[in-house]
Amino acid sequence: MSKIELNGNGPEVTLTPFLKTLVQQIRAQDSYGFYRNWSDELILKPYLVTKQKKREISVEGEVDPATISRINAFFRAIAASIEQETGLISNVVVNIGHEGFGWALVFSGRLLLCVKTLRDAHRFGFDSLQKLSEEGENFVNKGVDLAQRFPEVGKI
Repeated sequence: MSKIELNGNGPEVTLTPFLKTLVQQIRAQDSYGFYRNWSDELILKPYLVTKQKKREISVEGEVDPATISRINAFFRAIAASIEQETGLISNVVVNIGHEGFGWALVFSGRLLLCVKTLRDAHRFGFDSLQKLSEEGENFVNKGVDLAQRFPEVGKI
């Protein structure tokens, strides 16, 4: 769980293993070094979308490419976390239509580890780092459980 402690220099955020993996996935896709000098908290900031902010985001038109990238990174972090714990190579497929509806799959071999139907992808985000971490860890735990129950299917 992430915790925020206030000290004299400003807020200090301790990241959970899932959030560290998410930051790692975002940095891995940064081929131009744009995020090189950014703190982990600043990289995760676009994932924080309050309810008020969600109401302000229009669901008309195409989903913003930056939002699609955030969704992809989130599910890649889930796949990477499952892969670290089980040793099974995990892949991600995200399909989002222009109206913001779609799905995300994390699979290993022929074993489906994580399925998420996406609605209003324009508004993808979480109220806090804690909720972001909890959601990701929830998917990871369920995926690891499936991978451990059916290892032979994951190796096909």
